Amino acid sequence: MSETQPSIGDMLVATVPMARTLNLVFEETTAQRAVVRLPDQPDYHNHVGGPHAGAMFTLAESASGAIVLAAFGDQLSRAVPLAVRAEIGYKKLAKGPVTATAELGRPAAEVVAELDAGERPEFPVRVAITREDGAVTGEMTVVWTLRPNS
Repeated sequence: MSETQPSIGDMLVATVPMARTLNLVFEETTAQRAVVRLPDQPDYHNHVGGPHAGAMFTLAESASGAIVLAAFGDQLSRAVPLAVRAEIGYKKLAKGPVTATAELGRPAAEVVAELDAGERPEFPVRVAITREDGAVTGEMTVVWTLRPNS
């Protein structure tokens, strides 16, 4: 984004209360990939000293939303992106800061072609949550739709 235009991460922190509350850091946001970090914050630890499951869910969902805005921001005048469903699996104990990396599960052009055809496309966004040592602590899939404006 330009100096006069806020980044997608800046916009999400400004407009999404949970992103702001958790102090999420949007490190990279492109139409191909979004990387968002949850700093280690004792106020959001669980009973074993790592990030609470709800904080990790919010981190991953926020990364998925960032890539959706990057990939389909040019469609916002005619459709609104909505999360349809999400599934998360917690794989390993997370400690310290964790990072969510999101990737589109379908080519954006296919999704836009369905929208052009008058359909309400659905598409998955896959997210890996990792510790600083690179170990995958969680995996999430969020299915999004672009709901055409009436």
